[in-house]
Amino acid sequence: MDNAKQQRLPNLFDALIVLLFTTAIIYMSVRVWKTDVHIPIAIAAVFAAIYGFFILRCPWSEIADGIVAGINTAMMSLLIMYTIGIVVGAWILSGVVPSMIYYGLSIISPKMFLLCSLIICSVVSIATGSSWGTSGTVGIALIGISAGLGIPTPIAAGIIISGAYFGDKMSPLSDTTNLAPAVSGSDLFQHIRGMIWTTGPTYLIVAAVSIVLGLRYGGGSMDMAKIEAIKSVMKSEFFISPVGLIPPILVIALVALKIPALPALVAGIAAGVAMCIFNGMGLAEIINVLQWGYEPKLIGELAGAGENAAALTELLASNDLGAIPADLAAEVAKMLSELMKRGGFQNMNWTVSLSVVALAYGGIMEKCRFLEALLAVMLKKVRTVGDLVFVTCFSSLIGNVLLADQYMAIVLPGRMFRIAYEEKNLHPRMLSRCLEDVGTITSVLIPWNSCGAFHANLFGISTLAYAPYAILNWLNPIVSVVITYMGIGIAWKNKDGSVTVSRTRPDNA
Repeated sequence: MDNAKQQRLPNLFDALIVLLFTTAIIYMSVRVWKTDVHIPIAIAAVFAAIYGFFILRCPWSEIADGIVAGINTAMMSLLIMYTIGIVVGAWILSGVVPSMIYYGLSIISPKMFLLCSLIICSVVSIATGSSWGTSGTVGIALIGISAGLGIPTPIAAGIIISGAYFGDKMSPLSDTTNLAPAVSGSDLFQHIRGMIWTTGPTYLIVAAVSIVLGLRYGGGSMDMAKIEAIKSVMKSEFFISPVGLIPPILVIALVALKIPALPALVAGIAAGVAMCIFNGMGLAEIINVLQWGYEPKLIGELAGAGENAAALTELLASNDLGAIPADLAAEVAKMLSELMKRGGFQNMNWTVSLSVVALAYGGIMEKCRFLEALLAVMLKKVRTVGDLVFVTCFSSLIGNVLLADQYMAIVLPGRMFRIAYEEKNLHPRMLSRCLEDVGTITSVLIPWNSCGAFHANLFGISTLAYAPYAILNWLNPIVSVVITYMGIGIAWKNKDGSVTVSRTRPDNA
């Protein structure tokens, strides 16, 4: 029997069956059973493959090719993700990340507290590539400071989240910032350049609102003791110096010179390792951190001492930190330990494995043409680039609402709309920009999404309470759609693969 001759194209009903199964299994696993999303996506991929093989009679050879092709499209990005793990480890050990946080905390002033919080969280999140890590560490400290100033927690939390997700969205160290160009066919730094058009204006608006809101609560007094304790403890463990800003500046400069992402990041690793060697660290220690990530030393000891006041006092005294109260030192050490215990090649396996299984699922959906069936319905009324961007953004938002996972809100629309962007000769960074403008940052606004649930629990308030003040997270999608309809920041793909930004399609596209 010739299986290929009997193959039929899926209709909307077929596509909805697979999509609804995917939604159900992911929602139940993430929200009810509290499991990671990897296996649910793998189960959804198996279901899609079985449906395609037995119902649509799609040959297994084609399904297998779809899996491999789906993963191959992101192979460079997967390598970059592993490289990023090494970058983070090297930059923490060398003092690059601690220096960025240290100087970020130094810019706080009472009347500009909310603006400073926005900037600090942006800097820390760019340095670490983690919105959750930023909110759960520096964000918690800033929430405590805001309480002393009389600033309502929802306002402070919203501004902190805006800063944390700005950094997560724009950082080359972020998993979502790498995932979006991977599924859309763009490259990392073209993707970041594309996001500047939408995220830049949005950030300036958020900064202006932060100033206005901050001035209303500028009469309070700040808990400078905690800030100084954070800075003192960091300085005791890490090399804090303006020299620590050189590696990120080097990477930014190489990017500006249009050096590809992988060699630029390797140069950042080399600069970090050079700083480590200059500070007298052995090669064995450096290699271990590059492999497994940084493990806090003094900070870890202080955090591990817990409520043992005597042990804490002895540790503080032996490290010239005796001026810090034991209880404050324990609090600060716990926070810093959570922030700095990260990086390393092996610690990227969770993200890389998720990307692999999600891309395999996307490859099956594409090869069995489920995505084509959905796309045909969604694109019926799409006439302009603005229409296409709107539909993409809306699909990504629906992905966050239905699938309760920001990764799937990036992967599925990325696979669905990739061909549509190619047909209009739009550069892939237009698609990847939309995926991050919505998929990455709206997840925290949805109560049942993992990001929303995490932050609501973290700050002790409901998602709906902080959502109005997480301005960047709901304004950025609006800006993304509006400026496209205005013809601003539209990136066209030229025949030679280069980019032209213009209102209308250029002749060489």
